[in-house]
Amino acid sequence: MTDQKDRLGDKLRDVEAAREDLWAKKLDEELLSKLRGKQATAMHCPRCNKTLSPRTEGGVAFMACPDAHGAWLEADALSAVIKARK
Repeated sequence: MTDQKDRLGDKLRDVEAAREDLWAKKLDEELLSKLRGKQATAMHCPRCNKTLSPRTEGGVAFMACPDAHGAWLEADALSAVIKARK
């Protein structure tokens, strides 16, 4: 009789572990899809609405309008430009 209880307990633990693995896999898939969604959003020029393209000039990376309506820098890149001018 004790042998049956041990096997039943093992089965229950296996089922619980499998459910936990499925839950973790689902959570991971949701997080990955959110991250992919954030990467998929492209920045657009406020004047012509064209997609900004990444560029690098003088060691500073920035996003620029393909029709030369402007360029956008991150705070770190702007700090690098200001330091270089001094």
